[in-house]
Amino acid sequence: MSEPGEARSILAIETSCDDTCAAVVTRDGEVRSNVVASQGLLHERYGGVVPEIAARRHLEAVSPTVDDALERGGVTLEEVGMVAVTAGPGLIGALLVGLSSAKALAAARELPLVAVDHLHGHVAAATLAPQRLEAPYLCLVASGGHTFVARVDEPARYGVLGRTLDDSAGEAFDKGARMLGLSYPGGPAIDRVASEGDPGAFAFPRARPGTGLDFSFSGLKTALLYRTRELGETETQRRAADLAASYQRAIVDALVTRTREALEHEGVARLSIGGGVAANSELRRRAGELGEEMGVRVSVPDPSLCTDNAAMIAGAARFLEPIEFPGYLDLDAFARTG
Repeated sequence: MSEPGEARSILAIETSCDDTCAAVVTRDGEVRSNVVASQGLLHERYGGVVPEIAARRHLEAVSPTVDDALERGGVTLEEVGMVAVTAGPGLIGALLVGLSSAKALAAARELPLVAVDHLHGHVAAATLAPQRLEAPYLCLVASGGHTFVARVDEPARYGVLGRTLDDSAGEAFDKGARMLGLSYPGGPAIDRVASEGDPGAFAFPRARPGTGLDFSFSGLKTALLYRTRELGETETQRRAADLAASYQRAIVDALVTRTREALEHEGVARLSIGGGVAANSELRRRAGELGEEMGVRVSVPDPSLCTDNAAMIAGAARFLEPIEFPGYLDLDAFARTG
């Protein structure tokens, strides 16, 4: 017979892009396991994620990844009380693999299922142990597909205060890395190379679209392109560290400036950062400095909870209304929000 704590466990699946993820999380937010089967090396040769290849690899990896998460979490399927899954946004083929698997696992035992918005997962990551940030708080989410700052008054929902009008911060990192001849994924590659460069070596723009809290990164990306053309291939390679450091500084400056303005406008004393870009070392450092300067508590989740993962999906599911069996059998995935 299962213990009460084990019966309350949530099994979550996340397959919105190129990582096959599964996790076991308790109802009070303790992460028992958080397994990620990365496809990074598979897509590196293409310089980005190939949707059909990603979906096919998810089909191969989802079952063993779930088994691994259960084993590491110290629970069996009989001790799972609820299944959570990312329904979107993301690559539709990849999402359907995770959603179908979650439906099958839940329906086999007539368990309730929670369909979670991937972005809500990033926002809710701060509510997981050991940090357990409590609302109200502001959250900066910066990832490969999205960049926005939101206010969270209750963990079941969030309100967007400003968003990118063009490229996301993560997309700017990936495309910038490609221009500099660095490896994929671009964010970690630029972060690594930038550590040896001078962030003041090149002047890149910090776009401020309008008077609100929106972001823009397309002009910055174009500025890097023009600068590399001016320098030429040989000089670009020689100055790659300085270019990476200056480019990274411009991205982080834009994120921190808008976040500061949001904190001042909203008067909230708690801040979280999430999304894959939140694993960037300079952003994490600058967020901590911003918190000290403004007297704001800053929650910077472990990098494993910033990049795509299933623990954050379970984290959001704790605050959402589950769908009872068989009501979720016709549930569909969605590629975009709104």
